[in-house]
Parts: sequence; structure tokens; C-alpha cells
Amino acid sequence: MGDFGEDSDDSDGEGGLGNVNRVIMRPPGHSGKAKRGHLCFDASFETGNLGRVDLINEYEYDLFIRPDTCNPKIRFWFNFTVDNVRQDQVD
Repeated sequence: MGDFGEDSDDSDGEGGLGNVNRVIMRPPGHSGKAKRGHLCFDASFETGNLGRVDLINEYEYDLFIRPDTCNPKIRFWFNFTVDNVRQDQVD
């Protein structure tokens, strides 16, 4: 799992209490300042709905989208940002 540290305010579980607030995903064993390529996910804006991010491996993440406010069974849309990518980074 990524290093949430002081850079984030993630939610509790899939239903979540709130959105991911600037979580930087660092590989296991890495400490200190994030390097270019350590992705930063953020959904701390009005329509953001990213509840949690788990680092699976260097190229894979599990993203948990919060349900719609009016209907908890609906997850048709997603809205968050990703930055701090390397120019040659593979999606």
C-alpha cells in the first residue's frame, strides 16, 4: 500500500467519509520526498469522488470510487486528478 503520511486525508472504506485529499503513492521501502513518477491522486474538490487508492505494484493501482450521494448503488462517473508523472511513464 502507498505511503499516506501527512500528504493525505483518505476515507474509511469504500463508502467513505470523504474524498482522497492529495495522496502520494510511494513504493514500499521508499521514504522522504516523492520522486517524479510517484503518482499523486487528488479528489479534494466539489465533484471529486475518489475514496481510496491502493498501490498494487509499480504499474498498478486499485481505485475505489465513492457512490453517488443520492443513490449508493450508482457509480457511473469518476472525477479526480493524477499528477507527478514522468514523461516516459506508462499508463
